[in-house]
Amino acid sequence: MERLETGIHAGRLSPAEYEANFSDLHPRLDNHEALVAADRCYFCYDAPCMTACPTSIDIPLFIRQISTGNPIGSAKTIFDQNILGGMCARVCPTEELCEQACVRNTAEERPVEIGRLQRYATDAAMQASRQFYARAEPSGKTIAVVGAGPAGLAAAHRLAVNGHSVVIYDAREKSGGLNEYGIATYKTVDDFAQKEVDYVLSIGGIEVRHGQRLGRDFSLSDLQAQYDGIFLGIGLAGVNALRIEGENLTGVDDAVDFIAALRQAPDKGEIAVGRRVVVLGGGMTAIDAAVQAKLLGAEEVTICYRRGKEQMNASEFEQDLASSKGVIIRHWLAPKSILSQDGKVAAIEVEYTKIVDGRLVGTGETGVIAADQIFKAIGQSFDASGLGSLRMESGRIAVDGEGHTSLDGVWAGGDCVFGGDDLTVSAVAHGRDAAESIHRALTAAAAPAVAVA
Repeated sequence: MERLETGIHAGRLSPAEYEANFSDLHPRLDNHEALVAADRCYFCYDAPCMTACPTSIDIPLFIRQISTGNPIGSAKTIFDQNILGGMCARVCPTEELCEQACVRNTAEERPVEIGRLQRYATDAAMQASRQFYARAEPSGKTIAVVGAGPAGLAAAHRLAVNGHSVVIYDAREKSGGLNEYGIATYKTVDDFAQKEVDYVLSIGGIEVRHGQRLGRDFSLSDLQAQYDGIFLGIGLAGVNALRIEGENLTGVDDAVDFIAALRQAPDKGEIAVGRRVVVLGGGMTAIDAAVQAKLLGAEEVTICYRRGKEQMNASEFEQDLASSKGVIIRHWLAPKSILSQDGKVAAIEVEYTKIVDGRLVGTGETGVIAADQIFKAIGQSFDASGLGSLRMESGRIAVDGEGHTSLDGVWAGGDCVFGGDDLTVSAVAHGRDAAESIHRALTAAAAPAVAVA
């Protein structure tokens, strides 16, 4: 086989190869396929798939609506609970949520394709420009939403439905947050993230101000002085450091930045990638970075994770996907130092690990993996700049069951809150539920006092 060019380079493949490699991972079902897939549903009365869905979509109902030829009605059932149901259908780990709970697994070890059916219905409604919701009479209240990601968009939409005016502040040039910048290209093709944002905003009453960062351009106290309520959906902006020798060498990059650049590139051939790539981490970001490095033409891609397969945050499906693309996943390896040649990455030294008395420790045995590019995917950190006295817990915002923070009039949800599971669908649920809590609080405050005789 012809060896690829050494070092980090763009244009390793032909345009046709890039197009094929970054095509839709799970293309939309056609009408016949959707009917066949829907026919496998038992339409359980006490459906375990609903319990497994963080947004509690009535899954049996929306599938029955598809089976009766009503995909538009099915989409409304989905959007009633999850206004970002189209993206969630594409990126949710359904194999660990609704589909894992499907009773079809017991008899056939193959669940109903809930995610693909959800995409079929939501795509039908969005392509038909069906807007199911109308704004209530204006309440006269305005709410600030910080972050135009899944949590912020879900909150803004529900607040607008209830008649409130919303101003979204976001640090980036585009709305969408993780959906726009943090998900593998092959999971959301054809600029779907932007189309979904446009669909959500089409209800009206929502203004988006881009290039506005909390802690730099405004503070929480600034918003408290201007708005009737605040929702924080600011996600995780920081990237954890390796804290090892050689981390600042040319060729050591953040996986989240790599994924974002690839998502925004009009021509995938413009994105440079190494011949030998090592990705450090065991979550979805590590998988997305590794798979896409291989799709860009990297010859060897290795994921190094410090624990075992069962401890990886990436789902088994994602791990299998990576393996199917030629990615090597190596467990029980921790980065020790990054080796250089001429100021650039040449290899990474790793140490074998094991569990002793419940703690992860190094064994003292080391090895070297040749690499000219290393991606860090060891988790993201929360930036609390501009939040003032807001109470934190384990480095994230502390909230109650409705998303209310320690400050009156301030709610939060998504990845920035303590106890979250860093899933798009969970962020949507947080935003939706916090919006309802905000609405109740504003309605109660506006209600006239009742005289007592």
